[in-house]
Amino acid sequence: MINRLKFDSLQRTDTVLSGAEGLMHLFGEFNSPKTILGEVLMRISRLIAGVSGIMALIVVFCAPGLAQETVIVRPKEIDDVLTNPGIGFMTFQRFNGDTLNEAKGWTEGKPIVYQDFDGDLKNEGYPDTTIAYFRIYWKFIEPERGKYRWDLIDKALDTARQRGQSLMLRIAPYGTGNQNDVPGWYRTLVGDKKDWREKKWQVDPEDPRYVKHFTAMINSLGKRYDGHADLESVDVAMVGAWGEGAGSDFLSPKTRRALVDAYIDSFKQTHLVMLLTDEKTNGYALSRADVGWRVDCLGDMGGFSPTWSHMNDYYPQAIINFGVRDAWKKAPVTLEVCWVMQHWKDMGWDVDHIIAESLKWHISSFNAKSSPVPEDWWPSVDSWLRVMGYRFILRRFTYPAAIKPGDKLSFTSWWENAGVAPCYRKFPLALRLNSDEKTEILATGADIRTWLPGDNLYDNAVTVPADMPAGEYDLQIGILDLKSDKPKVKLAISGRQPDGWYPLGKIRLSGK
Repeated sequence: MINRLKFDSLQRTDTVLSGAEGLMHLFGEFNSPKTILGEVLMRISRLIAGVSGIMALIVVFCAPGLAQETVIVRPKEIDDVLTNPGIGFMTFQRFNGDTLNEAKGWTEGKPIVYQDFDGDLKNEGYPDTTIAYFRIYWKFIEPERGKYRWDLIDKALDTARQRGQSLMLRIAPYGTGNQNDVPGWYRTLVGDKKDWREKKWQVDPEDPRYVKHFTAMINSLGKRYDGHADLESVDVAMVGAWGEGAGSDFLSPKTRRALVDAYIDSFKQTHLVMLLTDEKTNGYALSRADVGWRVDCLGDMGGFSPTWSHMNDYYPQAIINFGVRDAWKKAPVTLEVCWVMQHWKDMGWDVDHIIAESLKWHISSFNAKSSPVPEDWWPSVDSWLRVMGYRFILRRFTYPAAIKPGDKLSFTSWWENAGVAPCYRKFPLALRLNSDEKTEILATGADIRTWLPGDNLYDNAVTVPADMPAGEYDLQIGILDLKSDKPKVKLAISGRQPDGWYPLGKIRLSGK
């Protein structure tokens, strides 16, 4: 369980004093500006102790004769589980509102079987999500040489958007068995399967025809979808069953470069996520671009061998040895359940230990394969969701109580990212001036992708349009959608309005 300290915030005081008169009234017994300023700070600290709410305190920061009212806002932190873009659990071959997999099975690699949708986005026995994960084999995307079934991806993207999700995608070259083979035309081209160096290879990746045809598909994929607003990320799948990379360390440098380059050269905007495979492959990818990483067996504590497990004997060492330890600072870490969570429980594995390890690795999202969360594990899962990915808390915000239209509205802000990773999309941070007469949204230029876990300061100024009518406005703040002026990211503070904006206080625009 993850517990956080609660921070009280401020409410507006009953009386606001400004200028020399206010200062002398409060501190008449002090005759030195230096003494006055010291006493100001001391009395302010006493004044704010123990007061709660999401209002503001107006204080005077200057000596007599040089009054400047500054509004200080200290929002109240909340403990809610927040459903935000690009983080948390994801649905698998399904979407929000769909029926989950039964028992301990799941489907993957084949076209999605779309369920009837009744309009309810809730997932019974599963967290709310903002990501839908679609994994499909090459054979379904390119059933005929050079002819692609983009309609399969288009429909998945459209459905995800309608269900409040973005789409994470992997096109695996093949799975295991004849039903999950490479495309039939390619099998005819290269002949029957042989005993390759890696038992999880269906075809020889060193055959130049493999690089030629598989990378042609990846290049076409990138031309069509790179930068698509509803595409969350693309997995770098090159060889091995399910595209998990088995045997990638056996690849020649030429083949390795060609397969990795196909993704990196085709996706300049959409994030790439690479399987944790080997030092040479992961290292080469990171030498070329900011690439995230993933593993597909989170939670294995000995399910394959009583003396070996992914969690204790592979992942901790590989993360360091393969050079991906700091990749999370620029690109996402997304992890997938080994079997399903119910299997973890049946095996008696410690879910809190598994969660703690994933947080240490800076997880942003988790594929539980659309299989129900064991009922008595919900407290642990909710605590996990409170810190998985990013979690923004606005701790302090200051702005002037009054300015003129056409002037700059200067502000300071202190944010805490209480999660374990940054946000990887540059959602705009904006202020909004709102009154019955006029509403204006002012973009700040902040790059929230740089807000790593811990404290972050962002001070700036935005210009208020010169034609704004004089009067009193509500000042609000929000992190917006990339495609609209509507708030997209929920903050871990109270006061969120029905339209998604957070109130900061009042500001007056005075006439010229």
